[in-house]
Amino acid sequence: MSELSDLILLVLLLAIIGSWLKLARGREQATQEARMQCRQHGLQLLDESVGLRGLRLLRQHGQLLLERCYTFEVSIDGNDREPGKLWLIGRTLSGVSLPTIQSHLPGLLSEHVPPPAEDNVVQLRPRLRKDNQLH
Repeated sequence: MSELSDLILLVLLLAIIGSWLKLARGREQATQEARMQCRQHGLQLLDESVGLRGLRLLRQHGQLLLERCYTFEVSIDGNDREPGKLWLIGRTLSGVSLPTIQSHLPGLLSEHVPPPAEDNVVQLRPRLRKDNQLH
């Protein structure tokens, strides 16, 4: 009976190692895809890495497929950090989400973007007492 339990343990261990290797290859591909998307959109990929955010099963054309979501951080102008995501089904890119860059392009600042403040302190006016004296 111990031979059967040893065999089951070995198969389980091989399955875990195989899954880990497959996810590591997927992460490498996601990193390459993130680099390409950043280059294509004029963004800088920060830390040169991606992280697995989630897995989900999808049904397409009667088939169950595993979709992986990876997150990473990009910079628009070198002074900020914005989140980005990409989704892969197998080796195929199924979706990408990058930060909006319209308001950060030179010469295209829109009217609704407030000018940068000198500091973040809000001045409060003194509270008046009932008899109009400062408290």
